[in-house]
Amino acid sequence: MWKYVKRYLPLAVLAGLFMVGEVLMDLVQPGIMSRIVDDGVLGMNSNGAGDLSLIWTLGLQMIGLVLFGGLCGSMNNVFVHLSGQNIGNEMRKDAFRRIMAFSFPQTDKFGVVSLVTRVTNDITQVQNFVSQFVRGMIRCVFLTLGSITFMFLLNREFGLVLLCAFPFIVGVLAFCLWKANPLFPRLQAQLDRINAIMQEDVSGIRIIKACVREVYEKARFGKTNDELIRTQMEVLVIFAFMNPAINALMYLTTAVICLSGSRQVTGGGATPGVIMAAITYTTQLLHGILMLVMLFQSISKGLASWKRVKEILDARPELENGSFSGSTELRGAVEFRNVSFCYPGSGRPALKNINLKIAPGETVAVMGATGCGKSSLANLIPRFYDVQSGAVLVDGVDVREYDQQALRRKIAVALQRAELFSTSISENITWGRPGASHEEILSAAETAQADSFIQGQADGYGTLVAERGMSLSGGQKQRLSIARAVIKPAEILIFDDSTSALDLRTEARFYEALDAARQDATKIIIAQRIASVRRADRIVVMDKGTVAAAGSHEELMQSCPVYQDIYRSQMGEGAEQIA
Repeated sequence: MWKYVKRYLPLAVLAGLFMVGEVLMDLVQPGIMSRIVDDGVLGMNSNGAGDLSLIWTLGLQMIGLVLFGGLCGSMNNVFVHLSGQNIGNEMRKDAFRRIMAFSFPQTDKFGVVSLVTRVTNDITQVQNFVSQFVRGMIRCVFLTLGSITFMFLLNREFGLVLLCAFPFIVGVLAFCLWKANPLFPRLQAQLDRINAIMQEDVSGIRIIKACVREVYEKARFGKTNDELIRTQMEVLVIFAFMNPAINALMYLTTAVICLSGSRQVTGGGATPGVIMAAITYTTQLLHGILMLVMLFQSISKGLASWKRVKEILDARPELENGSFSGSTELRGAVEFRNVSFCYPGSGRPALKNINLKIAPGETVAVMGATGCGKSSLANLIPRFYDVQSGAVLVDGVDVREYDQQALRRKIAVALQRAELFSTSISENITWGRPGASHEEILSAAETAQADSFIQGQADGYGTLVAERGMSLSGGQKQRLSIARAVIKPAEILIFDDSTSALDLRTEARFYEALDAARQDATKIIIAQRIASVRRADRIVVMDKGTVAAAGSHEELMQSCPVYQDIYRSQMGEGAEQIA
């Protein structure tokens, strides 16, 4: 954490100096009040004759000290917030940059909801911890030690009484914090689970209602929320015991000081003003201790959150970035050379000994049963994952040798699940090519067969897309995703079942327009329907993670049983052509 604190250390130091000034003003005032009572009101040193001018003089001094202390407190708040907010800002930016560099397995390991909670709630807790530490710790330490010191200077016996009570107060504080500390990490983990349920249920509200599962989801959320409340109650009960215990000790100390003071007043060893000042110092010490209690709660929460944030900041990208970002003679060539791959944590290989070459400008379709490895094959080209053995080459260069941004500039991807952003339709299309002209946007939308429905929107291309594209149908979202891939000046276009929500006629028109608009680009089409792939230059049939066959539609109909089974299941027995 020091890495972030040291950047704004001057602000923190200034905040600390102003806090010292505020505390000193608080510590000086009981002594002045003692003089006002003893000399100004009771006239202890002038045979019982009060001194109004002394009361006015000391009263004005107190007002001046109070105003100066208030100014110091205000300036302390300003610099505390400046340092805390800037530290949280830097930390949040670094955490987000780290997340953007995560590989897919790393994102899956943390979980999307947990990452959101860590970047928002946890960093806020750390930020509050830093701010309260700078303000609270200095105030607590100076107020506590200062109260004891000034008490000794005021009256040695009162100081000893306060000093004897101090270890008991610290003991109660230490015991309660020892019991509460293990609960704070559990609280954050339970908050993760609540956020996860919220995200799942809000995003899947249509399915929940369609399946009439509202009652079940309410019970699931309620159970998780009850667990969070139980943990919070454990913490609150611990601190509910601590505050009265510390208060009782402080009131007992005050009572002992009053008894000692009454005896000293009788014997002439103390004055009413001194006793009043002693009680004020005791009250200040109590406030310092109670503030220390709240501070340690914040510290415990902050440190628990810091551990979670630190896991993100310390995580190193699993995919090491290569250095190659130059040009090659080939443009759009893809080769799988003896590739085997399995997902992290899975013992079953998704791909086994894949050997496949795709020439520049070739249109290759990939077909096969669900779970045969089609999407896994596509995910290796932009290096979303690394192979366990073999190599994937783009333009003759191993993808592991590429600078990742340079590699992904060569590739445009449209997925079955279209991811849209809460911005205009135009900006969603230009996501992969910022600064594209309106004519280019229009051309990409026409190729993707999206222009007609966009023009029918209230604001055309300026229409705002609702969160996660909820204002659009599945087919509309897919067409915007396709337009985003088409407009990108990439050498390789990957369509991973991205036309599954389109009707056959719209799909056919799209592929015709795509061939005309991007003739030179290498196109890899992953699809489930025969009608989607039959016009490809070559069809690769996958079966259980291997390449079962490759060839044209006519060749596969003659030689590949897997392809023939797919054809018959879709077109019916005896079908001779695809409609």
